[in-house]
Amino acid sequence: MADFFQHEKALVHPKARIGRGTRVWAFTNIQEDAVIGEGCNICDGCFVETGAVVGDHVTLKNGVYVFKGVTIEDDVFCGAHTSFINDRFPRSHRKDPWVLEPTRVKKGATIGSGCTLLCGLTVGEYAFIGAGSVVTRDVAPYMIVWGNPAKFQGFACRCGQKLPEELKCACGLAYQRLGDGLALRE
Repeated sequence: MADFFQHEKALVHPKARIGRGTRVWAFTNIQEDAVIGEGCNICDGCFVETGAVVGDHVTLKNGVYVFKGVTIEDDVFCGAHTSFINDRFPRSHRKDPWVLEPTRVKKGATIGSGCTLLCGLTVGEYAFIGAGSVVTRDVAPYMIVWGNPAKFQGFACRCGQKLPEELKCACGLAYQRLGDGLALRE
């Protein structure tokens, strides 16, 4: 007996690895050798391809597509209809070898509904991507981006609120600049 919930209308390949306490809802397709961690919520109509990795406590809202080469770390939120791309030069009938460009979404990041993320990039810890954005380059830790293409709009706290200029949140957490992103102030 499985340690996760599978809706009767979900397709989960027997060789997919699904963590304890995860919920897989209707019309979702999880392919062979896909990995999904513990305590996840995989909502209606999601697709998780062979070779994709989803960490613990991740939410994939309705219609999220996670393709081979995409790694989503723990505590990430992906809004409805988020799409990850894994082919920079897609063609229906290729004669040359396909080059997989891995994409990584780091711990605690939020991706708003309707976003598209191109391949070969990294979304940093606790970054926040606004709804409808097209992400074409790396997003630094705690950075807020939105638009097409997505551009810098400020920084987010771990609690999700936009940080003021002094980088101290009303929740009590304080940050310092680290490269293009932020780090918690100790």
